[in-house]
Amino acid sequence: VSLKQQFRQAQIKATVQVNQALLQYYWTLGEQIVERQQQSEWGSSFLNQLSHDLMTEFPEIKGFSKRNLALIRQWYLYWRDEAAIVQQLVAQLTSVPWGHNIQIISKCQNQQEAQYYVGQTLANGWSRNVLVHQIESGLYQRKGSALNNFETTLPAVQSDLAQQTLKDPYIFDFLTLS
Repeated sequence: VSLKQQFRQAQIKATVQVNQALLQYYWTLGEQIVERQQQSEWGSSFLNQLSHDLMTEFPEIKGFSKRNLALIRQWYLYWRDEAAIVQQLVAQLTSVPWGHNIQIISKCQNQQEAQYYVGQTLANGWSRNVLVHQIESGLYQRKGSALNNFETTLPAVQSDLAQQTLKDPYIFDFLTLS
């Protein structure tokens, strides 16, 4: 293994770990947003104020916009009812980039379909474009119609997922890097 390959592998490992830390924070943030909104008065502009406070404290971070905070809340609410498998599920969800997660919850009809696409993204290293194409083409609905042994007979592909994670601007914001 060349020094260049080792460096690229180290970059990918670091990026994956940063993505996991960021999304674990998003999970906790989503949980706290839901709890605090239940305690606050209706119409109190909680997300506006939270966004303002976080952006004031961390001006270089783009992930604290009101829109992204609303997506974090939506993501948490989408998955939180899966209490029986929540730890394993959160581990899978945090292994997939944020943009992938948003596409999954916005395009899937139910949690089973969403879990399928999370698993397939991890297994196949799908880029966001490939994931969206697979969802929109209905892969989940037709998954059992054609049996094959591709997974056991073909070599693993270079992971688009790892490459896409390296390009995720939220990871660089989280580290306060550009």
